[in-house]
Amino acid sequence: MDQDLNDLRTFATVARLGGFRDAARSMGRSASSLSDAVRRLEASMGVRLLNRTTRSVVPTEAGGDLLARLGPALQEIQLAIDVVNAHRDQPIGTLRLNVPVSATRTVLPAIIPAFLAAYPDIRVEIIAEESFVDILASGCDAGIRYEERLAQDMIAVPIGPRLQRFALGVSVDYLARRGTPQHPRELLQHACIQGKFPSGALFSWDFERNGEQIRIEPNGPLTVQAGAAIELAIDCAKAGTGIVALFEDWLRPHFVSGALIPVLEPWWVSFSGPFLYYPGRRLVPAPLRAFIDFVKTRA
Repeated sequence: MDQDLNDLRTFATVARLGGFRDAARSMGRSASSLSDAVRRLEASMGVRLLNRTTRSVVPTEAGGDLLARLGPALQEIQLAIDVVNAHRDQPIGTLRLNVPVSATRTVLPAIIPAFLAAYPDIRVEIIAEESFVDILASGCDAGIRYEERLAQDMIAVPIGPRLQRFALGVSVDYLARRGTPQHPRELLQHACIQGKFPSGALFSWDFERNGEQIRIEPNGPLTVQAGAAIELAIDCAKAGTGIVALFEDWLRPHFVSGALIPVLEPWWVSFSGPFLYYPGRRLVPAPLRAFIDFVKTRA
């Protein structure tokens, strides 16, 4: 019994992303057309593949078995297409990257526009999240993370600034009311805007000067989870709520405008920049190979 390859790809995408809306955004199609494709596939195979509720879409036992075999097969088909793609003057296809939100602000703006201009036949999809994920299971070609969070079996390529710093910013209004901290330990007497990881663990603030290292567990009226909510932390710091700690590159525009004032700058800690990482046990798709070469050239 022959099945339509597009319907099979649609089913795999819906099952992997857990819903028709997310799959529709990923595939650039309407949710109703994806639903029709899955129904057509189920009717052809004579078995239900997805259990649908108003809140979630979950594979049935049959759907799970199909997905387990279908995922690698679809990847092999894509790799076969990429072999032909390598003979083109310009590669074509979609590049999917899983990155932390910080990379969308401090790394990718200097790279993505120029890359898309150089490779007009490549479409780029960015999935921004803080948790470290299995990029293949998530349907991505590569990811961006920092060195301490890279798996050993991944190939890593430096991307973006090779040295970054954590910076502290605060509004003039706050300093007028509470004074300027002169030493990291004085932060314990100030209102600090805290951040936490998706796991729920709170950020620690590290400082170093002349060989002296200090770690502070800040306190304050506001806690935000790493990700999109960081913009709220910045806005609240600008409004005088407290002191915010973040990547220097992220805060620099606010320092330049005067909306935030840098504090304790001699104590700011430096760390190595991020890496583009991807699996080394498979043929590299043509869009990813073009991106890797582009990043290396800019470096």
